[in-house]
Amino acid sequence: MAARLSSNPSKRSSITAGLLSLILPGLGQIYARQRYRGVIVLFGAFLAVLIAFWYGVPAWYAAPAVLWLWNVWDAVGAARGKLRSAFLPLLALLVMGYGIGWQVTGIDFSALIRNLDRATSIVIPMFHPDFFSGVETTNSAWAPVEVPCGPNPPEAVNTVNGIHVAISPNCGKLNQELTVQASGLWPDTPTNIQWATPIGDILPLGKGFITDLYVTTDAQGNLDTTIHIPPSALSAAPDPTLPLEHRIYLVQSRPRPGFQLSENGGYVVQGIIQTIFLALISTTFGALGAIPISFLAARNLMGGHPLTLSIYVIVRTLLNILRSIEPLIIAIIFVVIVGLGPFAGAIAITLHTIAALGKLYSEVIEGIDPGPLEAIRAVGGNWIQMVRYAVIPQIVPPFASFTLFRWDINVRTSTIIGFVGGGGIGFYLYQWIIKGDFEAVSSSFIAIAVIVVTLDFVSARVRARLV
Repeated sequence: MAARLSSNPSKRSSITAGLLSLILPGLGQIYARQRYRGVIVLFGAFLAVLIAFWYGVPAWYAAPAVLWLWNVWDAVGAARGKLRSAFLPLLALLVMGYGIGWQVTGIDFSALIRNLDRATSIVIPMFHPDFFSGVETTNSAWAPVEVPCGPNPPEAVNTVNGIHVAISPNCGKLNQELTVQASGLWPDTPTNIQWATPIGDILPLGKGFITDLYVTTDAQGNLDTTIHIPPSALSAAPDPTLPLEHRIYLVQSRPRPGFQLSENGGYVVQGIIQTIFLALISTTFGALGAIPISFLAARNLMGGHPLTLSIYVIVRTLLNILRSIEPLIIAIIFVVIVGLGPFAGAIAITLHTIAALGKLYSEVIEGIDPGPLEAIRAVGGNWIQMVRYAVIPQIVPPFASFTLFRWDINVRTSTIIGFVGGGGIGFYLYQWIIKGDFEAVSSSFIAIAVIVVTLDFVSARVRARLV
């Protein structure tokens, strides 16, 4: 038997390769001079065993076992010059990956049915976007009242636009009952009675001081009712014992023909405008920063000398690191540094744009026609002349196209950057989601969709002309 093995070196080496791979996956492939394949097998087997061990499901060990056995078979084939198909181990790894993915993400389609009532409470209001509202005519008046009582409280009466309001008594302490009398209001009209603190906070006077209080006037436009001073009326006062002037407002409203932007609709317009220009500023500064960096990140321009090659490696590494960090994470950092607002969002998107466009621009430069470069080098041209006459004429159209495409991306990013305080429509959208105002959420969704679709259409047409 030994004589037979020694007379067949190929068989002997294949058995050795199989034994080595049985001991350590990939080692037989390396022995058979398939080093790259061996390293991949070793890394894949190690990662598969680690994942299976981490999640602790015995069934997942089947994938690394299949990979291990295939690796022995492949090592034997590699030693004989016949590489095996990797379909079987890849299939096993995919099954394990999707199985663990299903487990990790906790997919439960029945939850969609169980929480149907919760879903309807969100979805149904979104079919009534709060963007426009009817036009209303308002009729209002107010009277002062001192809280707490001072030595000489002023008279709690006032006349505004023919509406006379009187409060009795003219001062009081928290939770004290007051009588409100008014004349000259619209007859038979619900009137909202509100409490305004000295700093302008409006407090409701309805049940539990958490709902609005409405009282209907009589046929002559008179009103006579009682209220209580809200317990939170002095919450913002620097000294609760200091007498301050508060106000009681009476507000009536009537609809009239026409439509206008609602209060939330105004915020949507303001947020969308802020989002567009946030993206515009970020894209502009990002492109201006990426252009010079892209020349340093192009291997065909920087690979001619060890020093320039080192600069290329450093710049490429920094671009890859910065590009791997999401703008939202960068925005959180700059919100801490510069405070809440669009400036923090603009810095975050600008930095990410520099990294993304720097990589794209450099790849454009690396893909240009090398003929002009070689011609300028041949006649003794320096690096600046090579860039000026051989590179720039070839890169202007693709640079412009990538910049427009990036602006399109930045508009979408700007819509969400406000969730961490970076300004734009996302800032209002986050507040509405927290408050459960899904009618306003719906209006912001529609506005975002319209802007994104419009910009996508315009930038696509412009890019088509530049190519």
